[in-house]
Amino acid sequence: MTVRNAEVATAFEEMADLLEIEGANPFRVRAYRFAARTLRDLPAEVGEMVAKGEDLTGLPGIGDDLAGKIKEILSTGTAAAIEAQRKRVPATVTELLRIPGLGPKRVKTLTQELKIRSPSELQKAAQEGRVRTLAGFGEKTEQHILAALAARLAEAPRVKRAVAIPYAEALVAYLEQLSGVGRVMAAGSYRRGLETIGDLDILAVAPAGRPVTDRFVAYQEVRDVLAHGETKASVRLQSGLQVDLRVVPQESYGAALLYFTGSKSHNVVLRQLAQQRGLKLNEYGLFRGDTRVAGETEESVYAALGLPWIPPELREGRGEIEAAKAGRLPHLVDLHDLKGDLHAHTRATDGRHSLQEMAEAARLRGLQYFAITDHSRRLTMAKGLDSTRLLQQMEDIDRLNATLSGITILKGIEVDILEDGNLDLPDNVLGRLDLVVAAVHSRFTLSKQKQTERIMKAMDHPHFSILAHPSGRLIGRREPYDVDMLRIIRKARERRCFLEVNAHPERLDLTDIHCRMAREEGVLLAVNTDAHSMLDLENARFGIGQARRGWLEKSDVLNTRSYAELRKLLKPTMKA
Repeated sequence: MTVRNAEVATAFEEMADLLEIEGANPFRVRAYRFAARTLRDLPAEVGEMVAKGEDLTGLPGIGDDLAGKIKEILSTGTAAAIEAQRKRVPATVTELLRIPGLGPKRVKTLTQELKIRSPSELQKAAQEGRVRTLAGFGEKTEQHILAALAARLAEAPRVKRAVAIPYAEALVAYLEQLSGVGRVMAAGSYRRGLETIGDLDILAVAPAGRPVTDRFVAYQEVRDVLAHGETKASVRLQSGLQVDLRVVPQESYGAALLYFTGSKSHNVVLRQLAQQRGLKLNEYGLFRGDTRVAGETEESVYAALGLPWIPPELREGRGEIEAAKAGRLPHLVDLHDLKGDLHAHTRATDGRHSLQEMAEAARLRGLQYFAITDHSRRLTMAKGLDSTRLLQQMEDIDRLNATLSGITILKGIEVDILEDGNLDLPDNVLGRLDLVVAAVHSRFTLSKQKQTERIMKAMDHPHFSILAHPSGRLIGRREPYDVDMLRIIRKARERRCFLEVNAHPERLDLTDIHCRMAREEGVLLAVNTDAHSMLDLENARFGIGQARRGWLEKSDVLNTRSYAELRKLLKPTMKA
């Protein structure tokens, strides 16, 4: 049985939730959460590390006890301590944690005050108006809970892209090892770079016959075989992810890849274009009568329809075919275009590595500049910096820059936007920084008007540089706050400041729609990792994926500029 990082991390997060619901020691809860984050951000599979005899206690936040539990989960799929804790807290209670907006503290309140033990009981209590009577809830929260419950029932389960990647990559590598198999590709929403994945679609080139599908259903992580034929098979993995395999001949590969990549709306327009030319397009090829005129490659199909190849990230039926016809497809930004990162943390607040360690990791990635933007004082749980500590960090950065070559460390802060729109630190300190990254970390449920005005007032601050994670969402855990994003984007244009595309896979904020909106309004976006560890710098690829889905070119991204160019662009947002 193969157990992947995401599954071990999920087990640790569940343990932390269960402990918090029960009122356990906060340090113990935090240890599990810290370890879960380490595992999610780990580029190597922890199972492979154990197999090689590597010491897990060298990982951030992993001591002997947690290392032992990791090994136990890897070998058995669970840990005795977690099973014991599950028995103490009913399974129906833990289901409440999957409802966006309900964390362990709120679940604890619901279970203790209203004796709620399941989503159905919560729905009934909310419909009867009992939830709003609890401290820290209110009528608006009650309505949000009802909406979240309804959405949860309506939606099919999906997993975050970062979780799906190791499963997809491992399956592709597994199938490529089979003799006679040509190309293997993950298609569908995965290939289009969506934030979350439903079913995983795999396409393989091979002669007709059962060996490929036989090997597929024999994969060691398969839990259930849902279908098994000569060219099609479908399985459910131990993680719950459904994977569908199609085996196609080489001459149909391009057409099949196009068809199974989607989206449906994109494919509908392509079929209409084919019909206008007297052709028929399907997963087997592009045909004139019974004669295949294209299909071995995607490029051949697009060309036969009078179009250039369209990147998968754009295939959402949002004007990409019209842009292709007119020769106006964007030249999408790529990962190697990034020259720097403008949002990162150290262990001075809630990061895991020192200033020096983060700087060295950024230098090794080839970045020209790297901004340290630890949290400001209001975020007490993150040990936010007050003026004195921030000024000391600025001196530390100056000393570090004097020793570095090939990279410049920028002095910044992730400052809280207070409810009244003011910033969390005084002007005489903010004015000494290279940039100010501002963020909403509280009062997410303000009305649309109040939330928008709050942020716009903050953007009027003379030292404001970048709005971090502009919608505040956490995918699958917290809905975006209600804000007029078009007004925010136009305010950024007026102020000549910038918005962030936060690359953390749980945020991916801005959305692709808002990225494109910013591009059309002429507002530059910064693709930042929001790194809390050296490993988090790897998340830049997720931010670039989001930028590409938002039609962004290199010129649309602030931190594709050289250091000299960046300084010129940042200067108008600051007044010494």
